[in-house]
Amino acid sequence: MSGSNHAKAIGDHQEQVMSAWKLFFSLPILSWALYDFANTIFSSNINTIFFPFFLEHTVGGNAVMNQIASTFISYANAIASFFLVIFSPLFGTTIDRTGRKRVWIIWFTLISVAGTLSMGIFAYYHVPGQLFNLPLSLVLVIISFIIAKFFYHSSLVFYDSMISDLAPKSQLPLVSGFGVAIGYLGTLLGLGVYPFVGDDGYHIAFLLTGILFLIFSLPLFFFSKDKKIVKNPAAGNFFSGYKDIVDTFKEMKKYKAVFTFMISYFFLNDAIATAIAMMAIYTKAVVGFTSGEFILLYLVSTVSSIIGSYIFGYITKAKGSKKAVLYVGILMTLALFVGSIATVKSLFWLAGSMFGVSLGSMWVSSRTYIVELSPENKRGQFFGLFAFSGKVSSIIGPLLYGSITLLFAGYGNLASRLAMGSLIIMTLIGVVVLLRVKQSNEMEK
Repeated sequence: MSGSNHAKAIGDHQEQVMSAWKLFFSLPILSWALYDFANTIFSSNINTIFFPFFLEHTVGGNAVMNQIASTFISYANAIASFFLVIFSPLFGTTIDRTGRKRVWIIWFTLISVAGTLSMGIFAYYHVPGQLFNLPLSLVLVIISFIIAKFFYHSSLVFYDSMISDLAPKSQLPLVSGFGVAIGYLGTLLGLGVYPFVGDDGYHIAFLLTGILFLIFSLPLFFFSKDKKIVKNPAAGNFFSGYKDIVDTFKEMKKYKAVFTFMISYFFLNDAIATAIAMMAIYTKAVVGFTSGEFILLYLVSTVSSIIGSYIFGYITKAKGSKKAVLYVGILMTLALFVGSIATVKSLFWLAGSMFGVSLGSMWVSSRTYIVELSPENKRGQFFGLFAFSGKVSSIIGPLLYGSITLLFAGYGNLASRLAMGSLIIMTLIGVVVLLRVKQSNEMEK
């Protein structure tokens, strides 16, 4: 390459980088990304860290009871996912019928915040009585968690589908990567509540998380707009959306690629959702991490997620969404294998870092792939079915994990290792199915 051509190539690259950053910090995209920042605070603090810590503190205490605490966590996640399975496809058809996303995000976020604050209230105040032979306060915390998790994930159906309104299709991998990277910065802020928790102040973590979730959601509430509002939506009420879903399934052959990917995502997300929910109690009960060591491990995993999600935005753009998802699936399989056999903390540090990269990158590549595979007039519906696929797996994974820990509780920590090992099988199935996705140019139409 001549000197002038080399200089021109460098100049073009610099111009592309500047153009990308100008795009990132436009008000609509920055507001959208800050919602990822906000909801990741909830996801990491409640789903991954402090709710499992709370149950381990309240229910656990020895090798056997730690497995029972794991079962409680697994089943609570499965119940929330069960309701998501029922409603998430309807959310998608609502998007296609009305074009409205923002108002649903606002309401669902507010309900999720209320549920999170309720967790803090019931974790602090002792409510007399029992239910299901459990302290009523504990049951109310678990119910509040299920409500908060359900509405948090419900908002994501509308939030994820909003990405197609933000930029040209060629720029979506970069926008998706930017959003995920900003989201994981939210994890770093969320971890800042840990010094206020102490040995048993989990109610403080719940309350502060609810407040932070609300504050950083406000930019999207006030500065985002729905790009296309359908003035004359199709007749029918909310629940008539099931008919749209049935009609779409009847046309499965026409949309074979996207349905095949959803099957792949079902198995990949099974491993992701379950590992996220069980990570805290697994590292403490099985590998021997202290709470402080786990927070540091989670911090390292989060930094890995930030770096991985940003880099995978470019990998997805350069190599294509399918190859990006494939790379992530292979990396995740390796991370789960190392984690399931780790007997020393150093190995789990390696597993945590690899899982962090694969976690952030999966969100980047998968939602970009859905936009790539789905026709525009059914994009909301396919995002709803995408969430449906993920949430069905979010029932199966935790139920399987919790059932294994319950069945083999008498064997102590071996039960958790077996449960973690079962997730490797899920990722391998997901990778095999992904290889069968055959893309057609007709999907672009």
